[in-house]
Amino acid sequence: MTTLLFSDKNVDSNIISWNRVVLLHGPPGTGKTSLCKALAQKLTIRLSSRYRYGQLVEINSHSLFSKWFSESGKLVTRMFQKIQDLIDDKEALVFVLIDEVESLTAARSACRAGAEPSDAIRVVNAVLTQIDQIKRHSNVVILTTSNITEKIDVAFVDRADIKQYIGPPSAAAIFKIYLSCLEELMKCQIIYPRQQLLTLRELEMIGFIENNVSKLSLLLSEISRKSQGLSGRVLRKLPFLAHALYIQAPTVTIEGFLQALSLAVDKQFEEKKKLSTHI
Repeated sequence: MTTLLFSDKNVDSNIISWNRVVLLHGPPGTGKTSLCKALAQKLTIRLSSRYRYGQLVEINSHSLFSKWFSESGKLVTRMFQKIQDLIDDKEALVFVLIDEVESLTAARSACRAGAEPSDAIRVVNAVLTQIDQIKRHSNVVILTTSNITEKIDVAFVDRADIKQYIGPPSAAAIFKIYLSCLEELMKCQIIYPRQQLLTLRELEMIGFIENNVSKLSLLLSEISRKSQGLSGRVLRKLPFLAHALYIQAPTVTIEGFLQALSLAVDKQFEEKKKLSTHI
């Protein structure tokens, strides 16, 4: 909203600079890419009175080097020309999503070390130059993600207006993730019969006191607490693993499923420990 205001009021960008670049960084599987897409949708809705539609363009950094080796610079420019065509429609709000932006940095580092040909560094420079060119338009937002914070090039970090760390989900967030998974399995009648689970807010209202109504929700809350440290990607997979490893039946009661889920969480931490010791 501030970038739009500054653009509307013709604030001189040579005196006060803003780049319309957002960088979300943190460990893998924490939902950075999903959050970027959600942000694009949210802004499109919020600014619907100003822009008729939103457009999301996804760029995978790795593909810039694997596909565009010999003519990389030209192809990057051509790709950004297509983005420019979208931006030229002033009724469109355009979002450019660059996933794993640290791979651009890795290429520059490798070039300096002499491990990569100069063609690779041309790609990175071309991308950064194109970002600098399209940011001048008021109807574009550049959204980027990174898993390896320390690998991000300073040249890019300086371009980001907002640098936000996205960590693993909290116990409260995990509870909500599990609750949505259980609702889905009850809807599909894999968990049967359907039972009403309390939300965290409802549990707080009764002071987390155990009774017939709150018993299962409190168990889910306990499982959520011991799941802390797992990524969102793993959490979404756990209900499937719980069923595959410990149930293997067409239907299961919610009590049975929560027991299986608890075992699946324990197994996940065991596997993480084994992997880290082997590494």
